[in-house]
Amino acid sequence: MKNSPVQRDYELIRKINDGDASAFRQLVYVHKDVSLSLAISILKDHNLAEDVLQDVFVKVYHKIHTFKFKSSFTTWLYRIVVNTSYNELKKRKSTFALDEQTAEIPIVDKSSIDEADQKKYINLALERLRPDESLLLRLFYLSELKIKEIEKITGFKTSKIKVDLHRGRENMLFELKQLLGPDLKHLL
Repeated sequence: MKNSPVQRDYELIRKINDGDASAFRQLVYVHKDVSLSLAISILKDHNLAEDVLQDVFVKVYHKIHTFKFKSSFTTWLYRIVVNTSYNELKKRKSTFALDEQTAEIPIVDKSSIDEADQKKYINLALERLRPDESLLLRLFYLSELKIKEIEKITGFKTSKIKVDLHRGRENMLFELKQLLGPDLKHLL
């Protein structure tokens, strides 16, 4: 019988706590992509997000022995990613006004949008959203987490999560319309 992702993570954590360094590499490999995506959604800078993610995994390595196995490892990890990213954002005192964003729009034939182009446009639209909206959309739709799990990860109240998800969906549609115009129908 195949282990669930939660069981796999628990097994890797036990191995890490027993001194198996290769288990930590496996844990990083499994969770690095989603963690990077969450950091990017907050920081709006890929290189900075990669730097923050390195800090996150160093913190995780040093604190893994404190993990209590009461929640999923992803909830614990994503909380660290979110907190570290927001702390970095505060440290840099960055503001991201929608009208100041300078992300390049990839040039493609919009009448034949393939899966790779869909991802580009969706990620570009997510980059243009407020950090909270982008983060919550990624957690809810891409990571398929429930509101209660998102509460634990972000520290946000249920009402804020629901409002920001609603606004995020509306703003996402607006940004996609800005990028694609009438060709949006090819994306959806």
